[in-house]
Amino acid sequence: MSFDVIVIGSGFGGAITACRLAQVGAKVLILERGRRWDNKSGPGVTKYPEDLLDPWIWDQERPELLNGWTDLRMFKGMSVVVGAGVGGGSLIYANVSIIPPDDVFKDPWPAEISGKVLRPYFQLAGDVLDLQYLPTNQENPRVQLLNEAAAKIGAAGQPLPIAVSFRQDLDLDPAHPPTEADSYEHVNKHGAKQGTCVHLGRCDFGCPVKAKNTLDVNYLFLAEQTGLAEIRPLHMVTRIEPQGTGYRVSFDRLGNGLRMPGSEDAGRVIIAAGSMGSTELLLRCRDQFKTLPNVSRFLGKNWSSNGDFLTPAFYPQRNIYPRVGPTISSGINFLDRSRGGQSFIIENGGIPNVLDMHMQASLAAGIKNHPFQQLIAWLQSQLQGKDDAITHLMPWFANGVDAGNGECRLKRPLWIFGNLRLDLKWEVIKSIPAFQTEINTQVELSNKTGGVALPAPWWKNALITPHPLGGCNMGTTSQNGVVDHAGEVFAYKGLYVMDGAIIPTPLGVNPSRTICALAERAAEIMVKSA
Repeated sequence: MSFDVIVIGSGFGGAITACRLAQVGAKVLILERGRRWDNKSGPGVTKYPEDLLDPWIWDQERPELLNGWTDLRMFKGMSVVVGAGVGGGSLIYANVSIIPPDDVFKDPWPAEISGKVLRPYFQLAGDVLDLQYLPTNQENPRVQLLNEAAAKIGAAGQPLPIAVSFRQDLDLDPAHPPTEADSYEHVNKHGAKQGTCVHLGRCDFGCPVKAKNTLDVNYLFLAEQTGLAEIRPLHMVTRIEPQGTGYRVSFDRLGNGLRMPGSEDAGRVIIAAGSMGSTELLLRCRDQFKTLPNVSRFLGKNWSSNGDFLTPAFYPQRNIYPRVGPTISSGINFLDRSRGGQSFIIENGGIPNVLDMHMQASLAAGIKNHPFQQLIAWLQSQLQGKDDAITHLMPWFANGVDAGNGECRLKRPLWIFGNLRLDLKWEVIKSIPAFQTEINTQVELSNKTGGVALPAPWWKNALITPHPLGGCNMGTTSQNGVVDHAGEVFAYKGLYVMDGAIIPTPLGVNPSRTICALAERAAEIMVKSA
């Protein structure tokens, strides 16, 4: 076969398994639907988007025409935002890498998975990602506000481990933040070039100085350094089918407004296209193309938004400087269910300066299809008439444990007409206690510190998450899961799913570290079984 392993997607699960298998001599092909992004453009590389008319939008229906930075899927009652590009979710996440409490890993998690079992893999992934804490001399007012608010409700703020490189001798004055010239260029522990954080507030949109430890400067970099891993951007996988002792992976190469079909074969295939992407691909292979007819009927079930909820708060008497990054650096842990019996964490979100810029520009230009148009328009309406409103805004962000009862499926837009599209059946009713407790806490934190919380009034009908989980859930058999404890698809030896799609329950914390640990463990099992 052409390759030993084909990896579909280059986010945390895909990057880690590709890296570890290439390091032991496997010939690995990584097919990534999105572009290769960087802080500077070059051959085969697109500069991070910044201006209003830059390539922001990924369209799953027309990727040959729109293959930009952000994939926004809007379903009834829930929207999902994910990244598209080499590095997957590491491109757009806020760098937070938290280990969940041990009691997360109970039924329906397979018995082979526990906090104790995953502990060495949590540590290993943290070392490769070079996790750091925000230096105390660089704390911004959002950190100080979070600590003060926590104390006033009898809790405690804590710094969070984030995948960012810092210059320890840099002192921060948020009213006069540093510039790109203050970033220190260095070679990281893996040999890749990076800069150090200068608080530009662009963690979610591409750091101009490459202080963010995205996968292209660690796991993917290490994979390519072996000479055995090949990354092909703008390759959108369309189907998988058994071929001899392995699998054939068909794809469309995107370029010049066209989709050019092709395929490659491998003995092992690892699907790592994220919760939505991996689930959709398997649904199409089972139900539309019939190439993988024995995939579990549990496919698509028990999908979760990870309880994500954002509440901005306006502080008329305080300068919050939410544009000054990193985007998130501290949090308040309520994972002990001490508030309303719910498990969640509140974090000090930020507003990327790119989003701030677009708030005025997109409205003035009358643009209606920008991924963040609704958020921008709503914030503008809430803060209208307030001088320099963004400087006084605190975005309280929560991860929590929702009901985890969503279901992904293929559906035609007009009953029996139109192309099959991924649809999400989401009913908020069982998750209302979790979200309401998060909102109540965000409002209380705001009130205790002189802020006016602005929870979106329509939230029960229009939630949004950047942390989709589930759809290809781990289980003990095909009756209660799609993959086993190592991510191997039931009934299909050598076919794996390795991303947030396999996580069978909400975590209550940012999920990247858990995905990393599961991938490190699965890669070790794959190596031993080769």
